[in-house]
Amino acid sequence: MAASSSIMEMTALISGILNKKHCPEDLQILKSFTAALRDKEYRDAVNEAVFSALLGLLTRFSDEIRAAVSVAGQDVPSLTLELQMTAECFRVQRNACVQSTGNQCLLRDLGFIDVSLKLLNYLLTKLSLDDVLESVRCGIQFLGNVAVGNSRCKDDIWQLAFPDHLLQLLSVEDEKAVTYASMVMHTCLDEAKVETMAEPPNISLALKVMELCRTQPDIDWTVLIATQHFLKSAVLVESMYTRMNHHDRVTLLELLLAQMREEDAECGVPPAVASFLASSFQNGCNRVLTLATGSVSSNEVLQEALTVISLLDVLCEMTSDHREFMFLQDHPDLLANTTDLLAQVHAIGKSSKNIFSASQNFSFSGEAGSSPVISFKAHLIRLIGNLCHNKPDNQNKIRELEGIPLILDNCNIDSNNPFINQWAVFAIKNLLENNSENQKLVASLEKRGVADYSRLQELGFQVEERDGSLLLKTVRKDT
Repeated sequence: MAASSSIMEMTALISGILNKKHCPEDLQILKSFTAALRDKEYRDAVNEAVFSALLGLLTRFSDEIRAAVSVAGQDVPSLTLELQMTAECFRVQRNACVQSTGNQCLLRDLGFIDVSLKLLNYLLTKLSLDDVLESVRCGIQFLGNVAVGNSRCKDDIWQLAFPDHLLQLLSVEDEKAVTYASMVMHTCLDEAKVETMAEPPNISLALKVMELCRTQPDIDWTVLIATQHFLKSAVLVESMYTRMNHHDRVTLLELLLAQMREEDAECGVPPAVASFLASSFQNGCNRVLTLATGSVSSNEVLQEALTVISLLDVLCEMTSDHREFMFLQDHPDLLANTTDLLAQVHAIGKSSKNIFSASQNFSFSGEAGSSPVISFKAHLIRLIGNLCHNKPDNQNKIRELEGIPLILDNCNIDSNNPFINQWAVFAIKNLLENNSENQKLVASLEKRGVADYSRLQELGFQVEERDGSLLLKTVRKDT
């Protein structure tokens, strides 16, 4: 009874504000309403009458702000109180929706979502951010709270705000506002909505999210949007990737890599994404070779090369114990292109001193750690090994491409390619396993002195001929 009486009194007070000139005491009335709504019993007792009065007040503020701006432009110091009261209206709306489906639906049915979105758009378009920041933050928080757990409100927000209003909110030059807007978007998204984002008129919104993942990585909501929604849509990934700059492509690939490395988490990345990324790697892989000159012609070329390196890292992870991506072993020409690139990188590195040359600099202050191609050659060998695992056709293909001597020539220590010797041994093991022709080839290389197995022995492996077959076995360090 006490709550009902208090609400009736609040309804009368807010209705009274509507019929007179605003004063600071009116702001205090709204603040008391905000505070009261923190109590669950009070929230459960509020009714349509008090919210209708609040909507009338919000609409009046909107009209007054528009009228003042149309006369004075952005120079509207007289609107300070109206802007403060607008922010407080948004706070009331925000608090009313906390753990209250009934209030969410009531505010939706009264039209608060539409009025709030239009007012936010107007404030951001016509006034300086410093003047409206408090209102913008609180308004976006209301949108977030009204959407949580309420599918009808989510759909309304999406219908009214997608894509332009959401893009506007994500572009506000305030980290808190962007964080709140990202939460709203994440809350509203579902599989069907994600698919619509791939269409050309809407793709800018997805690209903005990915830009924020790069420029403001501390905003968790944008990362969640990318990993929980974007990466699960092959259509959207391809649409974004083809329109992204290389900086954002690397960010996308890093998020994908982190997602696949999550323990006890379902990756959720569709096979079509893997196919697209494999093709992207093949189409651009030779751009890495431009780094050998030491004088890259433009930053764009450097970024393109770094994108290829990130693509390689993703492909290595996809083909490492991820059954859903092992079809990449049959991806057209992926194995051949990777082997050819390894041959070129290896030859360039041996021809002169350059970024692809092997190094024995293991000092922590050395230049190896800053090299843009750190581990690139090792990862090429790793990918080859993955693509040949239990795959006789690919084992044979490497032999035909003369890739076995090439890999054996990389069984050494190279500070520019940590673990290259281990990956080389891993690849050789996969190439020799149950493949007599490859075993014979390695045996013939040994007899001709082409292959040097001392390096394999240093790593704890030994090539042994037994009954006409060649075996790769571990040996004790003191043998």
